[in-house]
Amino acid sequence: MSNNDIGIDLGTSNIVITMGNKGVVLSEPSVIAYNTRTERVLAVGRKAYEMIGRNPDYICVAHPVIDGVISNDDLCHSMIREFILKISGHQLIRPRIIICVPAFVTDIESRAVVEAAKNAGSRQVYLIQEPISAMIGAEVDIAKAKGHMIVDIGGGTTDIAIVSMNGVVTSHSIKVAGNAINRSIIRYMQSRYRLLIGEQTAEKVKIGLCNLYDPSDDITFIVKGRSLLKGLPSKVLISETELFKAVEDDAFSIMEAIRKVLEDSPPELVGDIYDNGLLLTGGGALLGGLSHLISRTLGIRCNVAKDAVNCVAKGTGIAFGKMSSLLDGFETAPVYKYR
Repeated sequence: MSNNDIGIDLGTSNIVITMGNKGVVLSEPSVIAYNTRTERVLAVGRKAYEMIGRNPDYICVAHPVIDGVISNDDLCHSMIREFILKISGHQLIRPRIIICVPAFVTDIESRAVVEAAKNAGSRQVYLIQEPISAMIGAEVDIAKAKGHMIVDIGGGTTDIAIVSMNGVVTSHSIKVAGNAINRSIIRYMQSRYRLLIGEQTAEKVKIGLCNLYDPSDDITFIVKGRSLLKGLPSKVLISETELFKAVEDDAFSIMEAIRKVLEDSPPELVGDIYDNGLLLTGGGALLGGLSHLISRTLGIRCNVAKDAVNCVAKGTGIAFGKMSSLLDGFETAPVYKYR
């Protein structure tokens, strides 16, 4: 593995990059800000994220990746290029790049990801399915004929898969994840309290108050925003129980998706999963009480991966060393090269 090899988890909310043997070298929001008058990129990542809701009309702050899919090719190319220049000391190094894609990515979507990496200056591009990369990053041995289940909850999509013998046996992807939960919180505050809040505030509320297992009325959080009735700044005190009501439907949509994958799986693998448990990765794995809710609802032991947020990105870096075992003998291998 070369020190210039780059692994990219191109997520809806965050982009995480690994480089060579250094591990994770960058983890920032997948946001780009540019001047519409001069068409110049002003900022990417955290600096661009801080501009959301605070930018004048001529500065556009955009998410080039929506629900796990590239929505704007040019902006995504520019964003990836800026991040690669950032980690390489502003010298284009023409690296090999592995990029993660959702389990149900289409050929058109795959081509968009590959073009983004090529235009960013790579000499060779590989794609790896997120469930495979997450398992590798969590140090799970997926080479044996034994079933392992992964639930990767990102910003735009939740990818669920059963993996055995280096391949995905059954998988399902839904567009209910971190961003959908944020939108549910925003809608709840509007309908219940007539309070308008932004994306960043919803994220803070989710992180600070979410409890999906045993929510309490006694634990509260102050939410600040604009009153829709008066048009003035306002604040509201909400409890864990109220927040659970706001995000309950999203949580149980994820439960149903997990149930669907189990129903579609061979019984031998389901037996393995009963023994091994289920592995949660991604930022959504850190939602308070989610692992306990899954265990109670589905009767499966649920484990949260160590460093769940960076699991997928770490897997891309490790995958360079496993290229031969992932490629050999697989006609529809989860890692493949575009020539």
